[in-house]
Amino acid sequence: MDIIQLLPDNIANQIAAGEVIQRPSSAVKELLENAVDAGATNIQLIVQDAGKALIQVIDNGKGMSATDARLSFERHATSKIRKIDDLFHIKTMGFRGEALASIAAVAQVELKTKRKEDELGTYIEIQNSTVLKQEPCAMEFGTSISMKNLFFNVPARRNFLKSNASEMRHIIEEFLRVALAFPQISFSLINNGQEVFHLEPGSLKQRVVQALGNNLNAQTVPVKDENDYINIYGIIGKPDVSKKTRGDQYIFVNNRFIKSNYLNHAITGAYSELIPNENFPMYVLFLEIDPAQVDINVHPTKQEIKFEDEKIIYAFVKAAVKHSLAQASVSPSLDFSLNAEMQQLDAINKPFNKEERDAAATSDLYKTFTQKNQAHFIESENKSDLKHWKDFYTPSQQNIQHTQQAFPIDSSSDSVFSFERSDVKSSNVEISLSDNAPLLQILRTYILAPVQTGFILIHQQLAHERILYERFEKVVHQHSAVSQQLLLPSQITLSPPDAVLLESLLPELQLVGYQLQQYDNTSFTVSGIPADLSMGNETKVIELLIEQYKHFNTEVKFSKREKIVRCLARQSAIKAGKTLTNEEIRQLVEDLFACDIPNLSPAGNSPTFIDFKENYLDGLFGLK
Repeated sequence: MDIIQLLPDNIANQIAAGEVIQRPSSAVKELLENAVDAGATNIQLIVQDAGKALIQVIDNGKGMSATDARLSFERHATSKIRKIDDLFHIKTMGFRGEALASIAAVAQVELKTKRKEDELGTYIEIQNSTVLKQEPCAMEFGTSISMKNLFFNVPARRNFLKSNASEMRHIIEEFLRVALAFPQISFSLINNGQEVFHLEPGSLKQRVVQALGNNLNAQTVPVKDENDYINIYGIIGKPDVSKKTRGDQYIFVNNRFIKSNYLNHAITGAYSELIPNENFPMYVLFLEIDPAQVDINVHPTKQEIKFEDEKIIYAFVKAAVKHSLAQASVSPSLDFSLNAEMQQLDAINKPFNKEERDAAATSDLYKTFTQKNQAHFIESENKSDLKHWKDFYTPSQQNIQHTQQAFPIDSSSDSVFSFERSDVKSSNVEISLSDNAPLLQILRTYILAPVQTGFILIHQQLAHERILYERFEKVVHQHSAVSQQLLLPSQITLSPPDAVLLESLLPELQLVGYQLQQYDNTSFTVSGIPADLSMGNETKVIELLIEQYKHFNTEVKFSKREKIVRCLARQSAIKAGKTLTNEEIRQLVEDLFACDIPNLSPAGNSPTFIDFKENYLDGLFGLK
């Protein structure tokens, strides 16, 4: 018997849908882009249960006829492509004709649409790629499409969906990508009956501030560079708003959001020496280029494209961003204006006359540097200055006594701190400090502690992270968090994606001692913080904690509780560069060696201190 056969349409459609509709946010993207292509000026997105129960998009676009409405759910049915050359001149968001067919294959879909010239609209109900009902309906012009019970017929796919908070963050991200690309269109997002976004039409700057946060109002720089090959415009953030995660980074090519590590590298390169290496700049950049120079038909999601000449695009983008930073006096640039103080210098006020020029030309120093291969003939005016250079290497008795007073090592004295951790498998930690041993802070980062066998060098930030990590970990497991109440509660306002994330973290934050209440969709009130933390910077710590959590979320597979503990320890620890008092230094050392694992940072990839033993030090000087 022949064993090869054609797949039924419903199975083929579900397989194809797996490439286009990977999660609820994928459907949001496709439906919003269809509304934009329909010429809508007002688009509303309604979501329930993070898109698992309902995704509805309502627009006031041109609508469809009854025939077009029915045909739009067929695979590869599109109004944008007529001939093969059209593929190379695409200016619309959709063109494949796969979106509605894919959605209808994995969800229960209801469509209402009406053109301005029609008296009645069209209602269509589809389930599992099968049309269940089609009939006329009364409605305003435009289109309303509802997608219910995503993956109802593919339960395995539905089981792989993340938590509601995680899926909602993806939906918000897709919503923002479309909303930022079209600031002239009004957008709104309603989640479970609450309005998350209401974006009025306006300029790009207004849309960026509305969507990404009011704090960007005075922290952005405009970009504009036009030439015959490409037009580049948009908004970039000043170095102060850079973050440790790739949060607010958007690149659009012909108003289509794309993902390009190549262009990300170009933009980040323009910020070289302006932000730390581990930080990422904020930008919303638009590239307008001849569609024939771009191939967007690379991936079903249309977020990966190919340029005809990537190197030219790279150079133009980097130069445009760098020029804008220089124009805004953010990037260092040459200043050819004369400083008023320089006008008073003799070199400017007094002329260099002939006598002075002849005197300079006859000097030995001038001859030395004007004759080839003569630099090594520079001689000291007073050779006797070099006679006693060996004296610098002969320690005086006074210096020896001073060194002994600064670092007394008396093995016969009783030890106040004696830490012997035989249970630490990663390292044999046997540290014994003398009772009068001083603890010295070096470079405001390291703590040097003399011991009987040499000395140890402690990194103050990593040590404090270990201390806080073990404290918070015990508090979480024992459910014994102690909170200190704030005299005046603080209020923190976040961007909508971060607010959704913080809302999902509230139970874990309460376990470590935070008392947070949600004020509205994007605002929270902080009335209590963990007892181990200092007051005054609680809002900043929470903002940094969210950024660190997103960083952990993409790189390490930990439980939510473990991520919170690690993030809180890192953000609350004293930082390198902070000057400590003698009492703080000693308390830090005591707390470190009271830890279960004192010699490793919470991440486990860095030591908290290094032990320099006497025989090792002798070896450095060639004495053994």
